[in-house]
Amino acid sequence: MSDDKQPPELPPLLPPPEPPKPPTAWQRFTKALGPVGVVLVIIVTKGKTIALLALKFGAPILKTGGTMILSIGAYAMVWGWKYAVGFVLLIFVHELGHVIVARQAGLKVGAPMFIPFMGAFIALKDAPKNAWIEACVGIGGPLLGTLAAALCEVLFRFTGIPLYRALAYSGFFLNLFNMMPVGFLDGGRIATALSPWLWLAGLAVLVAMIVAQPNVLLILILIMSLPRVWSLFRPKTDEEARYFEVTPEQRGTMAVLYFGLLVLLVLGMRMTHIEPGSLRGLD
Repeated sequence: MSDDKQPPELPPLLPPPEPPKPPTAWQRFTKALGPVGVVLVIIVTKGKTIALLALKFGAPILKTGGTMILSIGAYAMVWGWKYAVGFVLLIFVHELGHVIVARQAGLKVGAPMFIPFMGAFIALKDAPKNAWIEACVGIGGPLLGTLAAALCEVLFRFTGIPLYRALAYSGFFLNLFNMMPVGFLDGGRIATALSPWLWLAGLAVLVAMIVAQPNVLLILILIMSLPRVWSLFRPKTDEEARYFEVTPEQRGTMAVLYFGLLVLLVLGMRMTHIEPGSLRGLD
């Protein structure tokens, strides 16, 4: 008997694949931009970091540097550019003393900002925890500022250049004035660790200066000092009372620094005394 089985059917042949379509113009454009896009992403990412760093460090530099230049220009119109540069640097060193002590105490502090014919100031972003820390920050400026003024006198002794003596005298006067124990002046801050009642003595000296020679700056200091003087006569909370608590050792140390520095500044002014009108001939 013959085998009638049919051979298995073969699967149908698949149609040949279509040739790849050429890329469109948009596809070619985006492909070409691939490496550029990666570079752009890197630039944007790094640029953001650089911008943040510039804002963090550049803004304080611009604030301090810009106001310093403005102050130099203002002082130069009156006393000449050489004296103006030296005087602004003396103010900067004074403020730097505050910054150093504040940071050593763990306080966040802003960069110095200068105001022509009014000096400069730093903004404490953290309030001092007690009167001892406030006093230390307060005396840091006069200590370093006095050293800077003394250095100017040393330069005068070696060179004989009158400009250095003028700067020495101005530096001693600047720091002595700031030691007045009233309001937001350095002496007012130092008095918190000695006795806040010293603010009354400082207020009396300030009023006498205003009566003898009225001055807009002195009047502003008087107005801004009144709230703290008034606080002497109102009841204090327990927290406020604790703020002014200092140990006898701390009070003694600050008294030696404060009154000793006062004596040195007075002696420095007497030793370097010049007539204010002579400053105009220094250039």
